[in-house]
Amino acid sequence: MTSLEVEIEGRSLALSNLEKVLYPAAGFTKGHVIDYYVRIAPVLLPHYRGRPLTLKRYPDGVDGQFFYEKNCPSHRPPWVQTASVWTGLQGKTIHYCLLEDLPTLAWVANLAGLELHPSLGSVPHLEFADSVVFDLDPGAPADVITCCRVAISLREALDGLGLVAAVKSSGSKGLQVYIPLNSETPYERTRAFALALARLLERDHPREVVSNMRKELRAGRVLIDWSQNHQQKTTIGVYSLRARERPTVSTPLSWDEVAAAAASGDPALVTFEAGDVLERVAARGDLFEEMVRRRQVLPG
Repeated sequence: MTSLEVEIEGRSLALSNLEKVLYPAAGFTKGHVIDYYVRIAPVLLPHYRGRPLTLKRYPDGVDGQFFYEKNCPSHRPPWVQTASVWTGLQGKTIHYCLLEDLPTLAWVANLAGLELHPSLGSVPHLEFADSVVFDLDPGAPADVITCCRVAISLREALDGLGLVAAVKSSGSKGLQVYIPLNSETPYERTRAFALALARLLERDHPREVVSNMRKELRAGRVLIDWSQNHQQKTTIGVYSLRARERPTVSTPLSWDEVAAAAASGDPALVTFEAGDVLERVAARGDLFEEMVRRRQVLPG
């Protein structure tokens, strides 16, 4: 297996097992994973800086065992920054990695940290959420096209409240709709708002939407998972790879793309792999830019 000593932005890094296949169905190697993350870094990093990061690692590839890693590995290079966060649920302090720069991103990719799960808040004010997230999770036979229709309904409701929303694919089965806030908004408020809006859509679209987590209620409908709006929870990060059969990515979408997919019923219009995403960014820039630059306040 190929190993390589590299220098990235003045930091020395040993990359190992570059030829190891992590996505067998696609022949996508660890070297390909590192290459993708290095190339996508200019648009990825602004969405992660300052956010405690949970890694989902697949040392033997997507068909092997995986594990979540909250505590930043003790063997990390000295230049990897961390955030110490007390968790009352577990009664201990967790020292999370912070994804502050390109060398750290390359190091995480070298750990086979395929999936990146950042916090919704950022240091030093982790008690505040920088956004509201609605995780749209379809229960079969509902699918990502059903999610597109629900996302459009959700956006219409937010438009009525004067709130701008951004949307991305999960890279798996569903979509996620975000409201950028970037104002000092406590989680109690974002969580209550998300629950209220999920219940409103469930009332107005009972055949397509459910807000209750119970699995027996979700068949054929889309769960609007409002519970993700919690300081101890994370959602798959934008531009993160997913550990699926192929190297799909949680991809920012335009609302026109979501509408086109809903109208045509073609999931390919909202499903993208690593190479596709690099081409999209080269042509269109960061479609999720609103998340880092727009400031909004939730209505009372």
